[in-house]
Amino acid sequence: METPRHIAFLRIKPIYIISSIILFLFACKGQDKPADAGEAKAQTPVTVTTINDSSLTDYINVNAISSFLQKNYVKANAIGYLHQVNAKIGQYVNKGDLLFTIKTKEAQAIGNSINILDSTLKFSGVNRIRASEHGYITQLLHQVGDYVQDGEQLAVISDRSSFVFLMQLPYELRSYVTNNQAVQITLPDGQKINGSIASFMPTVDTLAQTQGVAIRIPSDKQIPENLVAKARIVKTLRQNAASLPKSAILANETQTDFWVMKLINPTTAIKVPIKKGIESGDRVEILSPKFSATDKIIVSGNYGLADTAKVKVVR
Repeated sequence: METPRHIAFLRIKPIYIISSIILFLFACKGQDKPADAGEAKAQTPVTVTTINDSSLTDYINVNAISSFLQKNYVKANAIGYLHQVNAKIGQYVNKGDLLFTIKTKEAQAIGNSINILDSTLKFSGVNRIRASEHGYITQLLHQVGDYVQDGEQLAVISDRSSFVFLMQLPYELRSYVTNNQAVQITLPDGQKINGSIASFMPTVDTLAQTQGVAIRIPSDKQIPENLVAKARIVKTLRQNAASLPKSAILANETQTDFWVMKLINPTTAIKVPIKKGIESGDRVEILSPKFSATDKIIVSGNYGLADTAKVKVVR
């Protein structure tokens, strides 16, 4: 027989059960919200770009040294004493300029005695030596009063017309360089000069296996000898090449595999393997696959993204 206390307990028990069910439902609903929030946080903010048709050029940079290929040697034309010297180191001289006068040892010994005896002879005993070509005095070996022998070297004139930049080209790159090809020279101070291939030296360096190539530049440029500059040679030229910014290209640690992250819908990006072509500046040629003009490629925020990643495009 149930007592009044048992009856009251049976009446209260359904109330506890219903309350527990309601609390459980609320708890489940409360757990769903953080999952949605976590899902939203998993979206990586990215920016996108599209494929472009560009003119891409691949260059070779090689050292080039300024040099005078032709040097003219000024020599004495008689035995005697240097009476006058008009040459100075670094001086630019024109063809025909008077550089030296030599007073022969006979004239030095006799003096003006012959002219006193016979004024019609007009004997001076002075020989004049003139510049044979335009150029710079790069060596001066004697001064006024020096005694010199016939044929002795007095000075060296570096022929201005023979001035070139001598580029040491690795022989395996010889096929990329031809006569009269345009070359850009960059000086150490950043100045750029346009030149052209003038000639190829007939020998190759035994150890380095490089061939000397002469690059002619405009004659109005005043550049010292032995200046080291950079010569830029066009190796490959691509017109209307499909390209992407370098920042859009991802690679493995060994730089053997390359890929981009492409959007397949507004919030999902997939990994697409690519084959690269030449690089020029901040652009990279894409040989395959062929992307359309509407394909959106991630250009920032793509580092570390897994395949089929959730993203959020920002401007």
